[in-house]
Amino acid sequence: MNRSSAESAEQRVRELREEIAEHNHRYYVLNDPSVPDAEYDRLMRELESLERSHPELVDPDSPTQRVGARAAEGFETVEHEVPMLSLANAFDDDEVREFDRRIRETLDIETVVYTAEPKLDGLAISLRYKSGRLVRAATRGDGRAGEDVTANVRTIRAIPLRLRVEDAPDTLEVRGEIYMTRSGFAELNRGLEGEGGKTFVNPRNAAAGSLRQLDPTITAGRPLRFFAYSAIVDAESAVAGLGDGQQAALARLAELGFPVSSMARRARGLEALLAFYREVQEARADLDFDIDGVVYKVDDFDQQRELGYVSRSPRWALAHKFPAEEEVTRLERIDVQVGRTGKLTPVARLEPVFVGGVTVTNATLHNLDEIRRKDVRVGDYVIVRRAGDVIPEVVRPIVEKRTESLPEWELPTHCPVCGSHVELVEGQADARCSGGLVCPAQRKRALEHFAARNAMDIDGLGTRIIDQLVDNERVGDPADLYRLDAETLAGLERMGEKSAANLVSAIDASRRVSLARLLFALGIREVGEVSAGALARHFRDLDALMDADVESLEAIRDVGPVVARHIREFFDEERNREVIASLLENGGEWHVEQAPEAGEQPLKGNTYVLTGSLENLTRSEAKARLERLGARVTGSVSKNTTAVIAGSDPGSKLDKAEALGVDVLDEAGLEALLSSSGD
Repeated sequence: MNRSSAESAEQRVRELREEIAEHNHRYYVLNDPSVPDAEYDRLMRELESLERSHPELVDPDSPTQRVGARAAEGFETVEHEVPMLSLANAFDDDEVREFDRRIRETLDIETVVYTAEPKLDGLAISLRYKSGRLVRAATRGDGRAGEDVTANVRTIRAIPLRLRVEDAPDTLEVRGEIYMTRSGFAELNRGLEGEGGKTFVNPRNAAAGSLRQLDPTITAGRPLRFFAYSAIVDAESAVAGLGDGQQAALARLAELGFPVSSMARRARGLEALLAFYREVQEARADLDFDIDGVVYKVDDFDQQRELGYVSRSPRWALAHKFPAEEEVTRLERIDVQVGRTGKLTPVARLEPVFVGGVTVTNATLHNLDEIRRKDVRVGDYVIVRRAGDVIPEVVRPIVEKRTESLPEWELPTHCPVCGSHVELVEGQADARCSGGLVCPAQRKRALEHFAARNAMDIDGLGTRIIDQLVDNERVGDPADLYRLDAETLAGLERMGEKSAANLVSAIDASRRVSLARLLFALGIREVGEVSAGALARHFRDLDALMDADVESLEAIRDVGPVVARHIREFFDEERNREVIASLLENGGEWHVEQAPEAGEQPLKGNTYVLTGSLENLTRSEAKARLERLGARVTGSVSKNTTAVIAGSDPGSKLDKAEALGVDVLDEAGLEALLSSSGD
């Protein structure tokens, strides 16, 4: 290779390293990426290619070297030149007041200026730099000595391998917290679970476990982050060269290339500290990382030196902890709650425990799969977590404390509310009550769905009226609606005689509906308007449908194996059949329209899509008339669509139709189509 080529490669490698380092800083430190991921990847690939071609240019500080060195046999012990002391804790406002009083009296001043920062729930780390280069990283350990994890820390992109300014101290120790974001933690666990690996309990454990991998390449694949919170120039002068106070030191650390908390700020006096605590506590649930309190530090470094230390903590700093988010208690029993959609949710009944600022006696267990995965059993000691306003959950059992053989918990086979059988579908985590028409837990939602415009279309029967009818025990199932009279309805809150009469008329008008509308109104799980229409056209008789087996149902277009199973489960529940019988018996003039015979379906085999608003018909009416003539009405346009029927203000479906060359009809064209087809 000639000299000019080598010099050109060296210059390009230097440019790439500087550019990639800048992108890393913007992404991991400033949270303000300036290029898309694809461009970043292109730069990295170019650098890797040049370093492969010119191995003499490979440098330990190159971004390509962050992927991790060879696996270590173990971690060496590192003694800290300046001990990594712990902070004194406060758990209530009075302890903070006492801390502020002691500071004021010792310094003999009326008001102290502090720096207040969130306290990350991560892993403390010490980073040592010589001549601007990272030379060692060590865990806190026991405060006096920790483990050398340099090879692993080098893989964390938020930590600079070289400081970003030329005038940095020759020797610098930066201290901070390695952590994992909640979103990164969730993604990591999903990946581990998909690979059949062991998942982590919380982000802190995930961060600690990821940092202490003997193979740095594993650490490199974990979403670790870092915040810096202090710096030491030498053992004698812990703050020389980094400003005159904590806030100035944080600003200087940011200049050197370290991420620091954007929430940190100066606070003048006690009330400002307590206000900061309340503000951060309120924002806690919305953060993408875990914090377990806030830290107060006297801002002025000269005042810090004057205050000094006691045993294992500085006098000038205090950790004001939030109420514990995780505690241990005993699982007394597991009950099952039934939601508005029939979903069964196991709920842990616990020995009362104070966690997250409140006394907790109940916690969610999500579903049977989660109980099996976590191996939670009645009688276990369990870890309970409550973060902010989030519903408490059982994180895991403490298996080591399981002193007896405890049986696995079994899901009930019948709904604890109404006694209907419980539906379990293979491949789905949720179990559901099959008594949609009779279960009190589902009653209000079932009635809302039944009365909806695209179902029975009972105008005026909204949520407010349904709530009163159910709460006053006037209506227990859909059939009861047809027993209501104007006098009963007029007695409801905010319901006058005229409104009551109108509602009775709307209920009476709903007695005559198509079979498709009735099937949709019944609220069978996953039976939408399209599949309800397909069922109606195929069976043309409700009794035939109710007696159909799964195989017959699966054979119908728009009805797959899962939906077929839901239909069969619904009609297998005897009480659902009783409600349907009652609907027919008490409807008086009830009439179920059947789909026309095959010979009366001139539009059979045609597919239409409706878009926009029609003047003379509702979309539901247009759809019903088209389906009565054998047409299929779908919600999306494809090359197989016969025509798109466009009213006023059509949406993107019209654009797609024109792009695919699909015929478009206006409302006049629709009327002509219906008339010529005999409707």
